[in-house]
Amino acid sequence: MKKEVCRTCKIFFEGGVCPICKKKTFATVWQGRVHFLNTQKSGIAKKMGVEKEGEYAIKVR
Repeated sequence: MKKEVCRTCKIFFEGGVCPICKKKTFATVWQGRVHFLNTQKSGIAKKMGVEKEGEYAIKVR
């Protein structure tokens, strides 16, 4: 089973609703992933606009 990625937040999640934005729009086609452990210290997280720790897709189609 492919992982689901929120089209808005780009976070990987299980279930039917995104835990961050509470939307039901998701994709199963994505490229690259990054896992943030501490978003406060990460420059990449700031560039991506990520505020919550977790696993994110770099590009969602």
